[in-house]
Amino acid sequence: MTAADGYVLIALCLIPLGVSMLLFLVPTSQRSSVIALTGISSLAMLALSLYVFFKYAFNGEQFQGVLAWTWMQNVGLLGEKGIQFKVGVDGIGASLVLLTGVVIVPATWVTWKIQDRMKDYFILLYLVTAGVYGAFVILDLFFWFLFYEMALMPMYLLIGVWGSTRKEYGAMKLMMMLLAGSIFIFTVIFALFTHVGAGTFDMVTLLNAPKDAGFQKIFFPLLVIGCGTLGAMFPFHSWSPDGHAAAPTSVSMLHAGVLMKVGAFGVVRLGFQMMPEGGAFWAPALIVLGAGAGLYGAISALRQTDMKLLMGFSSVSHMGYVFLGLGTFNAIGWSGAVLQMTAHGWMTALFFLLIGGMYDQSHNRDIPNFSGMAKQMPIWSIFFIFASMASLGLPGLSGFIAELHIFIGTFRSYPIVGGLAVLTAAITTTYLIRILAQAFFGEMNPRWAHLQEITWMERAGALVLAIAMLALGLWPSPWIQRIAPSIINIPGITL
Repeated sequence: MTAADGYVLIALCLIPLGVSMLLFLVPTSQRSSVIALTGISSLAMLALSLYVFFKYAFNGEQFQGVLAWTWMQNVGLLGEKGIQFKVGVDGIGASLVLLTGVVIVPATWVTWKIQDRMKDYFILLYLVTAGVYGAFVILDLFFWFLFYEMALMPMYLLIGVWGSTRKEYGAMKLMMMLLAGSIFIFTVIFALFTHVGAGTFDMVTLLNAPKDAGFQKIFFPLLVIGCGTLGAMFPFHSWSPDGHAAAPTSVSMLHAGVLMKVGAFGVVRLGFQMMPEGGAFWAPALIVLGAGAGLYGAISALRQTDMKLLMGFSSVSHMGYVFLGLGTFNAIGWSGAVLQMTAHGWMTALFFLLIGGMYDQSHNRDIPNFSGMAKQMPIWSIFFIFASMASLGLPGLSGFIAELHIFIGTFRSYPIVGGLAVLTAAITTTYLIRILAQAFFGEMNPRWAHLQEITWMERAGALVLAIAMLALGLWPSPWIQRIAPSIINIPGITL
C-alpha cells in the first residue's frame, strides 16, 4: 500500500460517519431512501475493506497507507507532531478491517426489517461502525480513543430502545462496565504520553520509543483490564451475555462479531506492541485468564436454554482462545489468536443473524420449546448447522485453522494448558450437538407450524458470512501472510 491508499482508510471511517449525518436530512417516512443509502454505503465499505486487505503488501513496511494531518502542535505539553489525524494499517489491522466489511453488509440487510424508527437506528449503528473502523486504522492515540468511545456510546440506545427481554438492564450493565474499562485505557494513554516525553500521541513514535521495564509491568495489566473488558475477558465478561441477549439482531452481530475484537486489538496494539516487556512479564497471567475463560464460557453455555445466552457464553469461551493465543508469546499462537478474531467474528455474526430471523417470528428462544426445526425451516437449519460446525472446529471451516494454531502454540509453551484448551473444544462440541439434536431433529413441535423460512435478505446475508468462513478455512494463507510480519516485529515473540 502507498500513502495514497491512506485515503481509502479515511474513507472507511468517513463513509459510515457521513451516512449517519446524511440520514438526519432524510424524512423518517422515506424508508426506501434509507434502504438505498445504507445498502450502497455498506457495499462500498465491503469493497474498500477488500481493497485494503488485498492491497496490503505483506513483504513491505509494517504500517502501510500512512497519512497524517497535524491538528495541534507546540502547544503546552504538545511537541512538533502533537495530535494528528493519522491513519495506517499493519497486517493485523488489515485482517480486522476485512472482518468489519464482511459483517456490516448482512447487518445492514437484516436491519431493513425494523419498522420502528429505522432511520434513527441506522444513525446509531453506523456511528458504531465508524468507531470500529477508526479503532483499526487510526495511528494517533488521541483520535484512537475518540473513535473507540464512538464505537461504544451508541450501544446504550441501540439496546435500550430497540432491544428485547431485559433490555434496560442489559444496556445499563454494558455501558457501566465498558466505561469503567475506558477509564483504565485513558489512564494508560496519558501515562504513555508522559513517560515517553516526546510531546506526541503518535502511535509509531510511542511504539519505537524506549520505555522502562518497570513502567511497562505496572501499566500493561491496566491496559489489559481496560481493553479486555470490551473483549469479554474473564472475569470482566459479565456484561457480554446479558448484552447479547438483550440486543437487536444487527447490534448482536456487530457487538459479538466486531466490537469485542476492538478490545482484543487494543490489547495487541496498545499493550503488546507498545509495552512488549510488560506483555512478556504478564503473558502467563493471560494464559490463566484465557484458559479460564474458555472453560468457564463453555461450561456455562452447557447450562443455557436461551439461544442468545448460549451464544453469549460461547463467545466468552471463544474469546478466551484469543487471549490464550496471545499469552503463548510465540508466533504460531499469536497467528491463531488473530485468526480466531476473524473466524469467531464471522461465525458468531451468522449465529445471531439466524437466531434473530427465527425470533422475529416465534418471539421465543428457549431451546426446550423447539424440535424438528430442520423440517419446518430447512434453509435456516442448514446455515445454523454450518455455523455450528465452524464453531466446534470442523476442518475446512474458519474455526479449525484458528484453533489449530492456538492449540499448537499453547502446547509449545504450556502443554498442560494446551490439554485444557482441547477439553474446552470438546465441551463446545457437546453443547452445540445438544442444541442441534434437541431443536433441529426429532418430531416437529406443532406450536411452530406457522414459522416461515428466513427472508431472502437474511439468506443473502447468511451466504455472505458462510462464504467468508469457507474462504478462511480453505485458503488461510492470505491472512497468515499478512498477520505474521506484524507479529514477528514484536520484541520477545518466539517462533
